[in-house]
Amino acid sequence: MKHIRRTAARRALPLAVLLPAAALMTAGPCLASESGGGTTPTGATSTGAKPTVVLVHGYWADASGWDRIVQALQTQGYPVVATANPLRSLSGDADYLAAQLKAIEGPIVLVGHSYGGAVITNAAAGNPNVESLVYIAGFAPDKDETAFQLAAKYPGSRVTDDPNAPVPTALNAVPLGGDPTNVDLYLKPEKFADVFLSNRLDASRSQVLAATQRPATAASGNEPTQSVAWKTIPSWYLVATDDRTIGTDNLRFMAKRAKATTVEVNAPHAVMETNPDDVTKLILQASGDARPSLAQTGTNGRTALLGGAALLTVAAGTAIVIRARRT
Repeated sequence: MKHIRRTAARRALPLAVLLPAAALMTAGPCLASESGGGTTPTGATSTGAKPTVVLVHGYWADASGWDRIVQALQTQGYPVVATANPLRSLSGDADYLAAQLKAIEGPIVLVGHSYGGAVITNAAAGNPNVESLVYIAGFAPDKDETAFQLAAKYPGSRVTDDPNAPVPTALNAVPLGGDPTNVDLYLKPEKFADVFLSNRLDASRSQVLAATQRPATAASGNEPTQSVAWKTIPSWYLVATDDRTIGTDNLRFMAKRAKATTVEVNAPHAVMETNPDDVTKLILQASGDARPSLAQTGTNGRTALLGGAALLTVAAGTAIVIRARRT
């Protein structure tokens, strides 16, 4: 009978060890998800799908300016769209982007550089799929503000050195016909490296970018914002500390006003050209934090306590089993 009792004990004790541990480990994920530490990976939604990152360029650039960021995001498994921004009018550009966004299924992280920031501010309003806004040295206007007004709020922009000049002194105006204000604006080739790139790139690359720049209408920079998405959608902001196009203090003002999660990078206005890794890092952060209740990683205090309790239970139970078998 003594032998039978020992055998029964040996069979029962492993269950006594495993059941409390299993119960603790089962409780852990539930508590973690309540505090934001659930099992959803960083950059994924509750369904496991990663958000689509939509990249919107601004003045004097095109979608190719995002090339290295696109490649980095795709390597991480993100669907990416680098859209062509028409640069014709703020309302028209925003409507064009809004239509593109409606065609995308699932969550969206919307990224705007320069004037592209004004476009995403208007286009994202009312779209429940847009979960994060990311401003890369971009305009984040409030209602009725224009891009040109914001660039003149504080000193720092080198687009003009004469505020009374009919055309900013760093720009060439190409008439489009009709109204004399209906013009396309180009950065002068001799000003491009300084204003757009803060002389951070070699001359040959700067000359290529100047030669391939996309012009923007004067009307687009003078049109007031009608919808302000950053008031209802979480935002992230990269401030370029050597921005000579919009001006660093103007970037800081907009980032602070939007209550954006902000990073500062020693870079020119065209930060994608000089610091693509910094741009990618902020986009990934915004992608992971798009749903704050789901996106946090790591364990909280209660989860760690439960995990520790489970380990202690297993350790104690193992010791009991060993002692029982020695008896």
